[in-house]
Amino acid sequence: MRAQFVLSEIGVGLRRNLTMTFAVIVSVALSLALFGGALLMREQVSVMKDYWYDKVNVSIFLCNKNDATTSPKCTKGAVTGEQKKQIETDLDKMDIVETVHHETSDEAFKHYKERYGDSPIASTITPDQMPESFRVKLKDPEKYKVVATAFAGRDGVESVQDQRNILQNLFDLMNGMNIAALCVMALMLVIALMLIVNTVRVSAFSRRRETGIMRLVGASSFYIQMPFIMEAAFAGLIGGVVACGMLLLGRYFLIDNGLALADKMELVNFIGWDAVLAKLPLVIAIGLLMPAVAAFLALRKYLRV
Repeated sequence: MRAQFVLSEIGVGLRRNLTMTFAVIVSVALSLALFGGALLMREQVSVMKDYWYDKVNVSIFLCNKNDATTSPKCTKGAVTGEQKKQIETDLDKMDIVETVHHETSDEAFKHYKERYGDSPIASTITPDQMPESFRVKLKDPEKYKVVATAFAGRDGVESVQDQRNILQNLFDLMNGMNIAALCVMALMLVIALMLIVNTVRVSAFSRRRETGIMRLVGASSFYIQMPFIMEAAFAGLIGGVVACGMLLLGRYFLIDNGLALADKMELVNFIGWDAVLAKLPLVIAIGLLMPAVAAFLALRKYLRV
């Protein structure tokens, strides 16, 4: 097979079907950009979970004298010194517990004033209204239920709360956005495949005389099909490169500059450039192989020798 002939045929095909080739490039670029974005979104959720789950605590809130009339779990009155000592002792004995911090009512009131001091209700809160609590850091945050089962309902305990629940809604939202991106990506991928097949068909039809002559002189199926497959692969490669550029620009403008989310959301641990760069070879490989395979399957019917 002469490489010069194949390259010339690729150039002819691209010029004859310039509009459809451009449509293929755009659709492949958009679908692969969404694919790469979905992969990065999933990694971002995983990074945020690892980052925040390592910092959240299980809070064991204790009964105070005000809870005796307002909470059905504190009908026996405020927690006693003996009950607090027993709870702390039991926590220290648990293998899954890493650290235990006892927060007094005064400390809880101080933290509340620091966070919500400007709210109208803050002026009506007094230290004795704030519950004491044990802030428990677990070695494995997923084992929250072990602590909840051991202490929920115990005398002197008003409630056991897992701070992960505060973050779960955010993670659910991000996962939902990720699923939506994957659905749009699948739709764009179908459109790209249809365009690729149609482009190959049009290109094969416009060169039916050349392929007929090649059949007569005994050219193999692979030799006849190669220019069409290379055209599709070339268009897909350009689309993959464009998708990589979109991912890089998206990371740059969303996180580093433009919206500058890294500066505005300092508590969020964003994925780095290494995560984005690691996805680019996969995006380019799919952009190259997907159109080539689609063209090969389409040509099996239209260019049989």
